[in-house]
Amino acid sequence: MRTKEGIAEELLRRWKGEEYAFGVDVLDKVGEFASRFGKQSVLVANGSRWLSPWLEKIIQSLKNHGIDCRDLIKGARPNTPKDDVYRIALAVSKSKPDSIVAVGGGSTLDAVKAASVLASYKRSDIESYFGIGEVTKILKETAERVIPIVAVQTASGSGSHLTRYSNITDPVTGNKKLIADDAIVPSAAVFDYRVTLSAPRMLTLDGGLDGIAHCWEVFMGATGKCYYDQIKGIAQLGIELIVRNLAKAVEQPDNLAARVALGLGTDLGGYAIMISKLNPNTGSVERGGTNAGHLGSFQLVRYLPHGRACAVLNPYYTVLFAKAIEEQNRVVGPIFQRAGFIDSSVEFERIKGRKLALTIARGMIEFSRSLGLPTTLNEAWVPKEQIEVMVGAAKAPQLKMKLQNMPIPMDVASVDALMRPTLQAAYNGELSLVP
Repeated sequence: MRTKEGIAEELLRRWKGEEYAFGVDVLDKVGEFASRFGKQSVLVANGSRWLSPWLEKIIQSLKNHGIDCRDLIKGARPNTPKDDVYRIALAVSKSKPDSIVAVGGGSTLDAVKAASVLASYKRSDIESYFGIGEVTKILKETAERVIPIVAVQTASGSGSHLTRYSNITDPVTGNKKLIADDAIVPSAAVFDYRVTLSAPRMLTLDGGLDGIAHCWEVFMGATGKCYYDQIKGIAQLGIELIVRNLAKAVEQPDNLAARVALGLGTDLGGYAIMISKLNPNTGSVERGGTNAGHLGSFQLVRYLPHGRACAVLNPYYTVLFAKAIEEQNRVVGPIFQRAGFIDSSVEFERIKGRKLALTIARGMIEFSRSLGLPTTLNEAWVPKEQIEVMVGAAKAPQLKMKLQNMPIPMDVASVDALMRPTLQAAYNGELSLVP
């Protein structure tokens, strides 16, 4: 009988093929992948002490495959500040490498994805690339390629090593903006799950919560989409692997089995946000994507790490979208029930609508509480006036796709009528305030 971990491996191999090396003892693939693009690379890595032994192995792999690693560029700070992107882009431009080897978590990988664009094209203002497909438009106009990236993931969470997204923070406003473009998907990726054995506790927690948010938000938004059945299997498996193993991974840091399961689960989160399928009825490609939780997290970077922000918000949005996601709630409910966060007497087939959603939301909240994490914006010391900042930012044109990805697609008027009271509910934990 196949294990859930085995099924996850099979899904990921079928999706990424030879472009992705993952599992245990795979760091030597870094040099092999980099050699596909030429002999000159630059290495971008964050300077975390816990990462040092693994970075030495990566450098040795590059040497073993004859790669001349010209420079070591410092990676990005948390949440990928815009000035770090410019700094990395300038250093890459000076080196003119055949490839970039990016080593780090989501922040560094997102920074390198954006920096590779700035270093490849004459248009040097990052603002011009925010939105959907802006990099590809320039690619078609100039026929110039983006510098290939070998992404070496070091944290279970963001899935940045597998995806077309780069989230950049403006340090002045504290807001995040998004590049979404197939042109910035790393050319190859490596994730040795052993690396996460030495990761700090909070990094592990935030990454796991981000992985759940990826799976859950895409699954919530899949109602009526042609990829519904596909994402159902991915999301169900990804959420279960994370819920079942996140506490083990932080309580028993050397538990390799838990770390592998967590890595597989969050990688499935990356798969979830890259879902796309041709709708035979319309002839158009339908894409999955995150929505409400991620949208709100973009304006909380000064108060909460990304994963925790999504975990605070998503239970309340689960209630808001109750009528549109009944089937999804019946899929995810038993996962939290088996893990002990929903009473064993609950029969999910006997309840529906808002009552069902409230049951799931409370289970999600109990899960976060069991990890010692805040479950309301107030507990996270977010000032109440930040709600209006979040409401205003949600109306930005570049974030329109987040509104459209919601189970009940929103426009500007819906933001005021539906999102504002939901955020007010999340502030003090009053689920009854959700419309």
